[in-house]
Amino acid sequence: MISIDNILVSDEVVQEQFVCDLNSCKGGCCEDGDAGAPLEEKEMIKLKEIYETIKPYLTTDGIEAINKQGLFHHDETFGWVTPTIDGGLCAYGHKDEQGIIKCGIEQAYNDKKTDWKKPISCHLFPIRAKMADKYEMLNYEPRESLCDPGCAFGKKLKVPVHHFLKEPLIRKYGADFWNALDSIAQDYFNVKNHTA
Repeated sequence: MISIDNILVSDEVVQEQFVCDLNSCKGGCCEDGDAGAPLEEKEMIKLKEIYETIKPYLTTDGIEAINKQGLFHHDETFGWVTPTIDGGLCAYGHKDEQGIIKCGIEQAYNDKKTDWKKPISCHLFPIRAKMADKYEMLNYEPRESLCDPGCAFGKKLKVPVHHFLKEPLIRKYGADFWNALDSIAQDYFNVKNHTA
């Protein structure tokens, strides 16, 4: 376990290798789960602010699910989460011509319609962040079978998990945190400095 300030990072975050292989998994993490994407309080506020902006990027089914469930709702196990369409696909997602799930929020971001890319829980996956007492714990938790192509692709390209997720890790915890994590990876785990 790696400790940086009040954040505990599992060794797998620097030791394992991963690169999303969307052509294989089709973005299945956006529909394969027990609930929608976990949301922070500030993200719920942001969703209220930008909903009308991102609405054109959503499907009819997604909008209907949001109308019924709200922009977000509380799950007993996972806390505040995004709504889903019939318990499957996130209401903010849709499938493209190749069957790959795309995020409507992220597409609006890419079109410079909003400055918020997507929920940080989505951006960090397959790292999951959990609070435990006074500490935040970051664990590497790829989905069994669904993420196998990403694990294999990461090994092929030799990209450590924390390098693949450099952008969301910096977005959430800052550049100093990521630099410290990368330094520990190199000094104590002999992980080479490699990015995708």
